[in-house]
Amino acid sequence: MQAIVEAMAEGDVEAVARLRLAAFFEGTGRTLEEDITALRGLIAGDGFEAAFVARLGGSPIGSCLFVRNENDPAHDLTPWLAGLVDNKFYRGRGVGAALLRAVEAHAASVGVSRLYLYTWQARRFYETLGWTAVEAFKQDGEPMVLMARELASYSVPAR
Repeated sequence: MQAIVEAMAEGDVEAVARLRLAAFFEGTGRTLEEDITALRGLIAGDGFEAAFVARLGGSPIGSCLFVRNENDPAHDLTPWLAGLVDNKFYRGRGVGAALLRAVEAHAASVGVSRLYLYTWQARRFYETLGWTAVEAFKQDGEPMVLMARELASYSVPAR
């Protein structure tokens, strides 16, 4: 069965917030309610920013965001691909790539020509999907890389 990627809906918010807490915010003090509130604000926004969810059998198994501002950025850049997460049981099945492509397509549709992200562990994943490392640096003592993707000539890949 193939995952379906579409805009995040209210019914996805809690499940996605739980995925995000486990992946990004464990030990940070961020609560489930804080992430739920942030996701609700994003999906109720002005249409420029966006949240996408991957579903399998109707259940959320991954998510990715398109945002103006990254949390605690080390660079004064905008906009960002942020929070790409998928359920570890579905890795290697194209879920992350499908979410990434949904964000890129949305960004291009709202007139964005260059998109940014931060990663370290997933650098090779992003490079294989057309992203370029711009700068390696340390953030809070941890290695990090700023990556970018030019969208000026972006087209949605054929399925």
